[in-house]
Amino acid sequence: MFDVVIAGCGPTGAMLAAELRLHDVRVCVLEKETEPASFVRIVGLHIRSLELMAMRGLLERILEHGRQRPAGGFFAAIATPAPEGLDSAHAYLLGIQHPVLVDLLENHALELGAQVRRGRAVADFEQDDEGVTIELAGGEQVRTRYLVGCDGGRSTVRKLLGVAFPGEPSRTETLMGEMDVGTPQDEIAAKVREIGETTKQFWIRPAAVGVYQVVVPAAGVSDRAEPPTLEDFKQQLRTIAGTDFGVHSPRWLSRFGDATRQAEHYRVGRVLLAGDAAHIHPPTGGQGLNLGVQDAVNLGWKLAAHIRGWAPQALLDTYQTERHPVAARVLDNTRAQMELQSAEPGPQAVRRLLTELMDFNEVNRYLIEKITAIDIRYDFGTGPDLLGRRLRDIDVAHGRLYDLLHRGRGLLLDRTDTLTVDGWSDRVDYLADPTAALDAPCVLLRPDGHVAWIGDDQHDLDDHLSRWFGKAVT
Repeated sequence: MFDVVIAGCGPTGAMLAAELRLHDVRVCVLEKETEPASFVRIVGLHIRSLELMAMRGLLERILEHGRQRPAGGFFAAIATPAPEGLDSAHAYLLGIQHPVLVDLLENHALELGAQVRRGRAVADFEQDDEGVTIELAGGEQVRTRYLVGCDGGRSTVRKLLGVAFPGEPSRTETLMGEMDVGTPQDEIAAKVREIGETTKQFWIRPAAVGVYQVVVPAAGVSDRAEPPTLEDFKQQLRTIAGTDFGVHSPRWLSRFGDATRQAEHYRVGRVLLAGDAAHIHPPTGGQGLNLGVQDAVNLGWKLAAHIRGWAPQALLDTYQTERHPVAARVLDNTRAQMELQSAEPGPQAVRRLLTELMDFNEVNRYLIEKITAIDIRYDFGTGPDLLGRRLRDIDVAHGRLYDLLHRGRGLLLDRTDTLTVDGWSDRVDYLADPTAALDAPCVLLRPDGHVAWIGDDQHDLDDHLSRWFGKAVT
């Protein structure tokens, strides 16, 4: 009997498993694939995800395997520099190989005591008042108190749960892969610049020594059941560029569409959805993986609190109320970006206008903060602008703020040295620091780093501690 079974050991599933294990929740991750993905795809961790990794003490080991680049030029691939004034100590993009990131997160979960079982595909499940009985493809049954589907855009868990997945199907499709080319780099760059004037979903750029990432529009929309072939790439390159650039020796080949969908509900009883199982959208802006990891950190401590028995009654419901609007906004901004990459005269005119507007630092910063998820403000009621937002990694006594969040607990940062978290000390840490670089007397942070309360009154603080962390222990 597990407390939580997670279907899918991608970044979302692995991160969620680790978050739950911080609170001694018994976790098993079921992954249908017997081996990790063999192809190497470069993904980007945006600012908010990097902050979350720092909060859990993971950032340094992840940085060793990635490559940093400025946090600019993301929105609709409009080539603008990183804006000034990004409110983060980690204001950069980290490019990292997808299998490496998954391996790091999975190992983190394993180190904390999670179980990962490969070659286990969910075939069916049935939930009751006490838990969920899961039937695997081979007939084995697993019993758990909760099931979380982190099993991707074609989520078996979501389909079995019967949750609607409204939105728009793919209208266009793009081929992406990594391979060798037989054309000199300067000739490639010239042709990419020429075609890029009208076709934004086209590029050929170095991905590693001697290896190029190739992106080219597909001939049409397929059922995506089978990956594309090298010949598909050659044909489309000839159609778009007049040459296939001598591409050969592919490392991996894939296709993606611009389908945009979101689950109506993230929770039905004891079954929940996170990551691509809850929302899919085009990859423009590189937000999908980041959105899933952030889902996991939002959900993890809430589900753990429910299992450990101290959660306020409505706490688990805030996963839906907080994360569903965030994903809806991501879907909207990717829709807008896809329109701006159309070759039609109207969208191209809007793109030229937006390019001019992004020369204003405020506009550029607004869009980059949206893409990197540092603009999120959850609705915690009326209060200062900081309420509901994440707090940056500020200097505190003897170190940095995020170093105090490694255990996934709440934190009261008290600049008055007059308050207490007595009664909640098993769930909330305390730091008295009059010198903290913070324009507020005291703040209460949730385990995900969002500001749950600002003030200096103990009675008011107690009310908010009860709201987020349940009844005090006397």
